[in-house]
Amino acid sequence: MSTIENEALLRKELSAIDKKINKLNDEKIKLFFDAIGLNKRKDIPKDYLQWETILIIVPNRQVSHELKSYKYSISRITFATNIYAKEIHIYDLNDWKKAFSNKTHLQVKSALKDSFGGVQKVQEEFIKTLPKSN
Repeated sequence: MSTIENEALLRKELSAIDKKINKLNDEKIKLFFDAIGLNKRKDIPKDYLQWETILIIVPNRQVSHELKSYKYSISRITFATNIYAKEIHIYDLNDWKKAFSNKTHLQVKSALKDSFGGVQKVQEEFIKTLPKSN
């Protein structure tokens, strides 16, 4: 065999191994989502394994810290904290990049209030925090 034939064979074998690795990583993602209860929710897109990178939006730093170790053991996932979110959400990272490219910090912060898991406080929540008068 010539060097070129060896290189073509090597590329073919490496490609086959890469496909196996990707399948195993998809299994890791499914298992992780099952463990945190995302696969049971109706609002989670079912085609998330087709995304290049899955963005997991968490509601606070405590949750982010708890899930941090999985970021390094599972490929194709990344985390962001949205303090306006009430629960964990997932999005395509490419959608995130499109939505926030060329935005200032203040524009991003304002947009997170009602997108990417953010929920605007409704008037009743503000009324609950007002002191009661006698």
